[in-house]
Amino acid sequence: MRNSSRFHKKRSVKSGLPPGSLVHIGDGSDEAVQISVIGYTSEGAEEHQFQQVDQYLQHQFKRSDVLWVNVEGVHDVELIRALGEKHTFHPLVLEDIVNTVQRPKIEDYDDYLFIVLKMLRPVAGGDFSSEQLSIILGPDYLFTFQEGINGDAFDPVRERIRNSKGKIRGMGADYLAYALIDAIVDGYFSILEEVGERIVDIEEELALMPDQKSLHRINGMKKEIIFLRKAVWPLREAISFLERGDSKLLQDATRIYFRDVYDHTVQVIDTVETYRDLLSGMLDLYLSSISNRTNEVMKFLTVIGTIFMPLTFLVGVYGMNFKNLPELGWKNGYFVLWGVMIAIALLMVAYFRKKRWL
Repeated sequence: MRNSSRFHKKRSVKSGLPPGSLVHIGDGSDEAVQISVIGYTSEGAEEHQFQQVDQYLQHQFKRSDVLWVNVEGVHDVELIRALGEKHTFHPLVLEDIVNTVQRPKIEDYDDYLFIVLKMLRPVAGGDFSSEQLSIILGPDYLFTFQEGINGDAFDPVRERIRNSKGKIRGMGADYLAYALIDAIVDGYFSILEEVGERIVDIEEELALMPDQKSLHRINGMKKEIIFLRKAVWPLREAISFLERGDSKLLQDATRIYFRDVYDHTVQVIDTVETYRDLLSGMLDLYLSSISNRTNEVMKFLTVIGTIFMPLTFLVGVYGMNFKNLPELGWKNGYFVLWGVMIAIALLMVAYFRKKRWL
């Protein structure tokens, strides 16, 4: 059974609370919050891991061109509140971070950009997990807040920072934001490949023997496609903002990279829409297949009934209790009647085949 928790998360716990109230909405977690920090310049990089927010707040970091702070786990609202007070993040930003049912979006707070998007990860059985990723992009820092579900897609980015591969160590925080968003969008293609293979399997089932199981799989896939559509369509608007470079935090040299991510996002949207149309057509195909199978059964029963109608008539005539039935005195009357009935049945079958009713 597919995990449906990503489709249904209760937001009623925030009813009546004032704006900026920090209430965690999402899957609960017993895991401790992990704070990892990577600071780097063009010459080198250093990493730190913290288990407690106090350790992070008291640590004196060396000067770096870019500081990347990654927080895994947003269920600890007091930790999020402490980080927000330390770095003067707006209370509404902190509220959106702990509320994991946000729509992908981007908000400009002048001193920093706040970006929300969905990070999808494949899991066993062809399914995928989803978690909200919140990004705060400043002039020389970048904060990422994850729910802490099934790891993340950022290990290749970390390796590029550690080994100084590509341009990442020579660019600013906006390029780091591009690298992370690009990794997430590339992950969408992996998810769509799995979805495409499952759609092919369902098509084969429908062609061979459609049943209730096929219908359940189609409905489940439609829910997942709707979820993917809700995750990707708003992201297009956010990346379009980054591609236009309307913020002072985005350098002209980085805009071309966001344009590439925008193109990838459009490709993902096109694929999602294609799969959505395919599933709608498959539902119609399932109903048509069931209807055709019912028609075939009814046609077979009708043919059988039609063949036996004249035979039943003959048997009924000679089964009557009249004494003056001339054929009753025939010595071979029984065999003659059988021959007539067999001939009638064969003639009717030949006629049905000629008409292509069989």
